[in-house]
Amino acid sequence: MPAASRHGAGTADALPLASRGLYRTRSGDRVFDWAVKCAVWSVIALAAALAISLAWKSWPAMHSFGWRFLVTSTWDPVAGSFGALPFIYGTLVSSAVALLIAVPLSLGAAIYLAELAPFWIRPPIAFLIEMLAAVPSVVYGLWAIFVLVPWLRTWVQPGLGRWLGFLPLFQGPAYGVGMLAAGLILAIMVVPYITSVSREVLLAVPNAQREAALGIGATRWEATRMAVLRYGRSGLIGAILLGLGRALGETMAVTMVIGNRPEIRLSLFAPGYTMASVIANEFTEATSDLYISALVQIGLLLLVVTILVNALARLLVWSVSGGHVPGTRE
Repeated sequence: MPAASRHGAGTADALPLASRGLYRTRSGDRVFDWAVKCAVWSVIALAAALAISLAWKSWPAMHSFGWRFLVTSTWDPVAGSFGALPFIYGTLVSSAVALLIAVPLSLGAAIYLAELAPFWIRPPIAFLIEMLAAVPSVVYGLWAIFVLVPWLRTWVQPGLGRWLGFLPLFQGPAYGVGMLAAGLILAIMVVPYITSVSREVLLAVPNAQREAALGIGATRWEATRMAVLRYGRSGLIGAILLGLGRALGETMAVTMVIGNRPEIRLSLFAPGYTMASVIANEFTEATSDLYISALVQIGLLLLVVTILVNALARLLVWSVSGGHVPGTRE
């Protein structure tokens, strides 16, 4: 057989094999496309099912109390009267106190580890900070009961009352437990999260930013403030709001030190309650359907607050980054 005929036959035989390989490749692409789409829609369906089930179980309380549930301070299971305002107040105040304490510490530690610390000391300190995030919350709560609360009761709260007692925030008897204790333990718990994320954000800033600032005569602090922090501010805001989300949903440690009293007091020394802690404390004791429904409605409210915080985080990052949403391609 001539060489040309043999060459033509070989080419003809190769074409079906290539076609079959291309078909298999396209079939694999279609399977992969459907698999990832199913994964995305499964997550969305799970979140929707969670919200719908909470709304369904909380409907009796919604029907009985309406909007009064959000603005009423009475929590009386015996009389069947429920209001979530003390728990909303306690959640927001304790989280605000935690952020006021944790944000300066976290950003300072992140700046030191990313910009100023000697290279040999950065890995062990970063490891220790990240290890704090793995400590169970009940361990933090036990430590707070035996160490933090006595320290606050004996030294901190009397001192604050003596020097800042003219402010409503620092008035009243020194119980040890209360909003201040809850805010401090939350601050300790969220510091590792904010520090770790902020450090990664600062390390991701291009060295050209630092070199350009130093090249025009800026000091090391000015280069960090004007070039590094400004470049990574959207990520830093995200780190802070990640810590806020962690503080809003914390349960065990806060339950052990906040005092668990459904009251609204301006003083940080006074006991309080949070939405997460009231669910943990009272769900097993709920004896009526309305009582259970009120607790489930608090859980739904906590879910809504968490969603709003994350939406606010996206909005802030969007506004700071000039309209570009991180995680998307233009």
